[in-house]
Amino acid sequence: MELPYELRGAIEEQLALMPAKKLSGLAARLSEDYRSGKPLVRKSYVSTYEDALAYVAFRLPATFAAAYFAMVQVKERLTDLKPKTFLDVGAGPGTAMWAATMVWPQLEHITLVEREQPMIDMGKKLAKHSVLPSIRQAEWIKANVMEKWDIAPHDVVIASYALNELPERSIEPFTLKLWESTEKLLILIEPGTPSGFSLIRRVRERLLLQGANVVAPCPHNGSCPIAQGDWCHFSQRLNRSRLHRQIKGGTLSYEDEKFSFVCLSRTPGASVKGVVIRHPQIRKGHIYLRVCTREGIEEIVVTRRDKEKFKEARKLSWGSVIHW
Repeated sequence: MELPYELRGAIEEQLALMPAKKLSGLAARLSEDYRSGKPLVRKSYVSTYEDALAYVAFRLPATFAAAYFAMVQVKERLTDLKPKTFLDVGAGPGTAMWAATMVWPQLEHITLVEREQPMIDMGKKLAKHSVLPSIRQAEWIKANVMEKWDIAPHDVVIASYALNELPERSIEPFTLKLWESTEKLLILIEPGTPSGFSLIRRVRERLLLQGANVVAPCPHNGSCPIAQGDWCHFSQRLNRSRLHRQIKGGTLSYEDEKFSFVCLSRTPGASVKGVVIRHPQIRKGHIYLRVCTREGIEEIVVTRRDKEKFKEARKLSWGSVIHW
């Protein structure tokens, strides 16, 4: 997938302000911090404008892809949702609002809560390139999400890649605060790792006790059937620009972002039979599907003998909803 044209142009304009070699070094340090899983030596991953620039180069496209994927899943199952307000808590440079306006262009008011001033400054610079008033006029609030932040409920609330940066004691109260701030839909996204999925599973269970309905990716509100030692995650492939490849030291024209997520609603979504939770395995005359259903995890084999179902199965991908 590609970033929106205006966002892509805005990013390229900002990246052109710094030599690629220096930007590559900053991105490498940021990458090491994110992937280490160790406590921060510094107060923040992003404490300067240069750090924010490195984040935009290294992480923004991937976080956009994950947010967009989750929102498209919601739109497929919550067809009556027409949100007007959108809240991003721990917003970074405002990545998720760009994805949200692609899925729900009718959004009128966007609120972004972010602790780091360099991220806010970067987000405002990028927003100036949008043709949408909702993005250009978004309300930025500088606040630490672990401290007090009182905001009126919004139709859609998102917190992406935020839970894994919180102290253990703060995760539950933060999650409950997000749910209190949600008028209609809450989206939570974490890295597609065992620990990231563990966080998603944990907050899913907690919010089900609060009366939430799982809209995506799960086809049910029951206990998660993923076995111990396994984890549920999804993947989005995004194209890399020449500069993006140069900064990240990659040779491929794409990268795959793996993530775990859950979307919880105040109202039930459309009923589905199952969700494909691994890449379909296409063999001669057979397609093997690993599917999460309301009855648990099922291994489904579709053969050419069932022509219609086989034709439909060939169109399925990791994350696809199954209605049969």
